[in-house]
Amino acid sequence: MELFTLLLSGLLGFLSPVGFVVDSVAQNVIRSRMEKVEQLQVRVDNAPSHQLIQGKVERVRIAGRGLWVTPDFRIAALEMETDPLNFNIQRLRQRSELPPVEGNQSQRLPSGALRQPIQAGLRFVLTQDDVNKLLASPTVTARLRNLGSGFLGNMGGQQAQAYEFVNPRVEFLADNRVRFQVALQEKGEGADKQTNPKQLNLKVESGLGVVSGRQIQLISPTASINDSALPAFLIGPIAETISEQFDFRKLEDAGITARLLQLNIKPQQMEIAAFVRIKPDSLPQTDKK
Repeated sequence: MELFTLLLSGLLGFLSPVGFVVDSVAQNVIRSRMEKVEQLQVRVDNAPSHQLIQGKVERVRIAGRGLWVTPDFRIAALEMETDPLNFNIQRLRQRSELPPVEGNQSQRLPSGALRQPIQAGLRFVLTQDDVNKLLASPTVTARLRNLGSGFLGNMGGQQAQAYEFVNPRVEFLADNRVRFQVALQEKGEGADKQTNPKQLNLKVESGLGVVSGRQIQLISPTASINDSALPAFLIGPIAETISEQFDFRKLEDAGITARLLQLNIKPQQMEIAAFVRIKPDSLPQTDKK
């Protein structure tokens, strides 16, 4: 959802003080929200043009390649198309008067800036290399550590609790399957020590499916440690934990509806198509003081 919020902030930011919308201006504003952009095209459809004075935009289409959302998160390809947008142009222009949020003013909108929910369809492609770079980032490493604690807890015993996840890697396979590999390293050990740390190699392979557009489900998962297969009673809790992490119904309490329309995995890349609907009060906002 951070990606969608970033793009939306860019879309609303292309309004100049005099109320003109230009495709090139929209591109520049969205580029400014990204760490790096290799290719980007933005098309703003607004007919009749006087609708903009009323705060209405018919449709916005975005197509890009090589979009760095953060220094660690690159999207190989992205397409996005919105439904009609309707906003309070006077409230929207108050963004320049708002205090920054964690050093980034662009992510906050004035309260009441949007008059109706925002709906958009998205399609994006992630490459295997880019995902592995993301897995190596500090933020994802910390999340995997927490997930690993739950997995190791399911294994039971004090010996399992003495290990942690390190060096995660993913491999995209044919037929919508993925292989995830990670090392279980003794806590307190380090690769810079003269003696090799004690490690166990965990490998998980599974198909991925979509349940009612709302949840990603593991299909026929298998797992092994040092090439020794794990029993089904250990794999089951792992699959449930992962599926729970990718249940988009969790977002509904925050006013966000997300539906996964397509999940296509083939060697070296993953393609995802989704629909997102966000209520106006679900976006980062503040009241003008």
